[in-house]
Order: sequence, then C-alpha cells, then structure tokens
Amino acid sequence: MTPRLETKRFNIGKYSIVAQPIPHSAHMLRYTVFLGKQRLGALASMPSEADCRYLEKPPVVPPLKIFYVTSRPGRPKKGTKPATPQEKGFTAPNAGVSHHDLPDIHIPRGGDDR
Repeated sequence: MTPRLETKRFNIGKYSIVAQPIPHSAHMLRYTVFLGKQRLGALASMPSEADCRYLEKPPVVPPLKIFYVTSRPGRPKKGTKPATPQEKGFTAPNAGVSHHDLPDIHIPRGGDDR
C-alpha cells in the first residue's frame, strides 16, 4: 500500500497555494490557488507565478461571431442565371487522349518490358 500524501500549503509571490491529494490517486496533487481569501482556480500540475497571474486575470476573449446559415458569401441569388464555365484553369483531358500524347510519363506496356 502506498503512503497517503498530506495537504501542503505554500506561497508563490502574493499567491497562496494549497496542495491536496486527488481522490483515488496514489501520487497526484490538486494545487488550489488563492489570492487573499479569494479562490482563483485549481491545477493538476505545480503552478508557476505566471500560471497564478493567468488565473487572476485571464486574457480578453473577443465575442463570438454569429454564423448565419442563410448568408453564404459567393452563392448566387435566387432567379439568377447559372454561371458559365470559365476558360481559365485546368480542364480535363478528352477521351481521345492516350498515354502516348502525354509528355515525360513512362507507363509500362505489360509483361514484355519489365
């Protein structure tokens, strides 16, 4: 049977840390961070002073942008004519093109030139 860890108290800068054993764990501790009498949060790893400052004053998170399913940029409006295909860009090869017409490609013919 492993020995049970005890609760420990210590300070990091202006923050008070209480390390308590996590229930049903042999050796892990929960580090609860306090500033004065106010509880800032808890961590499962040993906190640094930067971690404590992050718990005290987390960064500002911008508000979420609402996603509207009905507003889809680039989608044509109702009643408009379908777009004509553009001549620029890649076009698929015709059905009449064989591998002999393609440059720099070696395709073996079968069992005779292995």
